[in-house]
Amino acid sequence: MDARTLPPVIRLSPEDGVVIARIAIPEATTVAEGVTTNRRIPPGHKIATRAHVKGEAIRRYGQIIGFATDAIAPGDWVHTHNCAMGDFAKDYAWGVDARPTPMITPAATFMGIRRADGRVATRNYIGIVTSVNCSAHVADLIADAFKRNPFTGQDPLAEFPNVDGVVALTHKTGCGMTMGEPLRLLRRTLAGFARHVNFSHVIAIGLGCEVNQLGPMLEEQKLAGRLRNMDIQEMGGTRKTVEAGIAFVKEVLAEANRVQREPVPASELIVALQCGGSDGYSGITANPALGAASDLVVRHGGTVILSETPETYGAEHLLTRRAVSREVGEKLVAKMRWWEEYTAREGAEMNANPSPGNKAGGLTTILEKSLGAMAKGGTTNLTAVYDYAEPVTAKGFTFMDTPGYDPVGATGQVAGGANLLCFTTGRGSVFGMKPTPSIKLATNTAMYERMVDDMDVNCGTILTGEESVAQCGERIFQLMLRVASGERTKSEGYDFGSSEFAPWTLGATM
Repeated sequence: MDARTLPPVIRLSPEDGVVIARIAIPEATTVAEGVTTNRRIPPGHKIATRAHVKGEAIRRYGQIIGFATDAIAPGDWVHTHNCAMGDFAKDYAWGVDARPTPMITPAATFMGIRRADGRVATRNYIGIVTSVNCSAHVADLIADAFKRNPFTGQDPLAEFPNVDGVVALTHKTGCGMTMGEPLRLLRRTLAGFARHVNFSHVIAIGLGCEVNQLGPMLEEQKLAGRLRNMDIQEMGGTRKTVEAGIAFVKEVLAEANRVQREPVPASELIVALQCGGSDGYSGITANPALGAASDLVVRHGGTVILSETPETYGAEHLLTRRAVSREVGEKLVAKMRWWEEYTAREGAEMNANPSPGNKAGGLTTILEKSLGAMAKGGTTNLTAVYDYAEPVTAKGFTFMDTPGYDPVGATGQVAGGANLLCFTTGRGSVFGMKPTPSIKLATNTAMYERMVDDMDVNCGTILTGEESVAQCGERIFQLMLRVASGERTKSEGYDFGSSEFAPWTLGATM
């Protein structure tokens, strides 16, 4: 289809009272069904196609995205000035839409790294985890000793081409924190990275006097004997700890380098699904295209992980209908109730999300954002719901409870075992998450072309009619297989992924 002949607006459902501007639309333009715009409409924003009285539900995707705060006339711009959140009844209809998933055989393959325990890696890093912020700089000094110098070209890992790098994962907590759930959450996250399949070897660096003591953490998480641990105070200070850390890395480099890639089935993929810097096109292009790719991963026997609980809020009733059991559906709803209580306790509200950038891109309420965000999960059954950073063991489409803040959400998913990450963005988020490669998916062509050095896939082709959602999803799936086989993503080219490590911090800082 020639993009020049496409209508200026997109109707997503016959039940909708709004259409979406495909491009910027001038005032007094007839757009659909005889409706004429009453003002200029920005791209990605909503236009009313019928009158709404004050208090009436406004629908997009055939679902409620908010309620009119004033009378809305046909042709009006619909946004935060006349559309707001409101309560409405949801039918959870536990599992009513769950169906057997048609599997694809033979399964697709990629060139993965088979570890001794049978798990499959997509990358091969050496990791350094830190128990506390006080050991962060020491960990950075060890990792820096193995970084390539972009000015001199000197590369300490030149003789070890199968080693992707040495990664220091530092954070801002580990002491001055309360015991109980905050500490357990941090330890579960650190342990998830310490045992991540994309690390061949791991060092744990502590200070020695912190709340999050290395010894108890390693024992609680059953990591004792699985990694080298060092307390700076016991080692005799910064210099001696850094020297010992560098010596350990040098000692294991040859062993880490001996890995070989081999054909493995796509069922070994565990894909984290993320979105950030969303816009009005996210739920039309990149998110449903990633959903189509997610369905392919599941149909080939793999696993996908949707997260960002606050950005699923208001759309959870559509996921409970796909739950394989009432228990799985109820666990998801319980997470939503926890977030309602949590935000209320903190003097906030769930509709504090979307962000200013989301709103500038056309999103109005968290209900609208959630309906678009959940499209990343595709259409297959919801097989399991996990706590933050909990190991993901189920196959198929799964959900993990995380905040909506991208680095924190992705940290939980990777701690849960994700060996690949796909990140959709409309405004242009720059992001990576070591040791897991991150594929960036642009929702629109204008942003893709402006930020082509950061974006891996242009899903704006759906908007211009160049390809369907299914065709774009197939293209994403094929890129997943190539990246899992070793092809570098744009974020990897810029060495993103260490600074983005951000465990979810709960409780008071003491």
